Amino acid sequence: MVGLNKNILRTILIISYIMVIALIISGLSAVFSYLNTGADRSSMLHTEIQKVEQYMPQLVWEPLQNEGRPMDNENLNALQNDYLDAWYVKQIAYKTNKTAGIKDYYTDSARKNLFDFIALNKAEDITIDATTLKHHPTLEFFSEDGQLAVITDRNVVEYKRVFKAEQLVLETTETSTYKMVFLLEDGFWRIRHLVKEHSEPYTFDTEPINTANLDIKGINYYPQANPWDMFGDDFSTSILSKDFDIIKNAGLNSVRIFVQYEDFGKANVKPEKLEKLKQTLDLAEAHSLKVVLTLFDFYGDYSVMDWTLNQHHAETIVSTFKNHKALLAWDIKNEPNLDFESRGKPNVIAWLDNMIDFVKSVDASHPVTIGWSNTQSAPILKDKVDIVSFHYYENLELLNDAIKTLKTEIPNKPLVLQEFGLSSYSGLWKPYGASDEDQANYHKKIQEHIVANNLQFMSWTLYDFGKIPKEVVGRLPWRQNAQKHFGFIDKNGIRKPSFLFITNKKASAQQH
Repeated sequence: MVGLNKNILRTILIISYIMVIALIISGLSAVFSYLNTGADRSSMLHTEIQKVEQYMPQLVWEPLQNEGRPMDNENLNALQNDYLDAWYVKQIAYKTNKTAGIKDYYTDSARKNLFDFIALNKAEDITIDATTLKHHPTLEFFSEDGQLAVITDRNVVEYKRVFKAEQLVLETTETSTYKMVFLLEDGFWRIRHLVKEHSEPYTFDTEPINTANLDIKGINYYPQANPWDMFGDDFSTSILSKDFDIIKNAGLNSVRIFVQYEDFGKANVKPEKLEKLKQTLDLAEAHSLKVVLTLFDFYGDYSVMDWTLNQHHAETIVSTFKNHKALLAWDIKNEPNLDFESRGKPNVIAWLDNMIDFVKSVDASHPVTIGWSNTQSAPILKDKVDIVSFHYYENLELLNDAIKTLKTEIPNKPLVLQEFGLSSYSGLWKPYGASDEDQANYHKKIQEHIVANNLQFMSWTLYDFGKIPKEVVGRLPWRQNAQKHFGFIDKNGIRKPSFLFITNKKASAQQH
């Protein structure tokens, strides 16, 4: 009996220990999730907000020629950080109609106007989803005692959406000028007075990019051993060189490569990832291949509050590689229309529209495209992109009619069939799937369509893969196994019959 009681007690202690550990882990997980949620940090305190990089618009100070006392870099950085955080807190307040955090960044006199505005919006069931994208502040005055500063912020680019009863009633981008007075209180710069002095609609114009000489005959590329993890620990220049040699000798002239948003470090792009991407572009150039770089792979938020972080990411990559000789075009996003239902079609399109302008503001020389998942979505933003790209995995008998429709809607832009292919998987999970011969016939036929319709193309993909990440097609085995067998080269490195039709031989001969 004593032994039995000891066993019961031991069991209770073990269970209690496991529950305590589980609670601790759960608590830490909740804190981590909270700090990494991009939507609403309105309950965060002043010091907490400063610990999280949640708002990174472009900001360029005019040279310091202010009246009063000179300002050192330490004070200027503190003023800048509190100023941007004040914008962020205000935008969260307008989105949620809650006032948490306002008192940390605005003095009593300034916050009254904000509180009144928020109360009015709440009563009218109005919410505002907004961000600023660019700031050009000038320090006008810094007091001798270091307690007061006056700033004029010109050409502030503001994007906002206004909703009433959750229905969009206004969407606008403006360029504004603000005058602000700051007081140093409790070690923080708080806005005491804020006035919008001027505002007008924002316009962005770029010179048209000549795409008349584009002749894309390419392929979507991942190394066989590490698909969807191309720039990870197994990155190998020798493998890339071998594969690029195969691609070039097959008669192709370009590759499409994917830059994953989170893998590259999100807003703060990792230098080691940039170096691996540079080596990839260098190898492509050495093999006379051009590269379409697809940005924001595996990104799917589109929240307005994320826009400045997204732009910071894009600016780093685009500015780094805009002069690389291998670069052919920027592909803003892969298949963003698949996010229409979960993220809201207007949200996704607004994000794409803004990102096109932003990328063009950094690189005005290279064409921009979007990798739409079907022909139906391809006309979206057709006037903003330089190349119209679409994917096609549907019935080939319907392709000609789909292309005719596209050419009617988009008569003046190059059309690129940016993804297409057929899985040669036939097995336990798909007993009536296609064979290697079926795949070869598919590629022979679609190349005939490509030539007949004067399309440019990038097929999917060079290799069969041994493992597919669940983020690509989920966990279902019939989807996983099918995705593994789209390649022209099998898992043993043997060229499949479809390799004969990796490109159209006549078109390839004309190219050379």
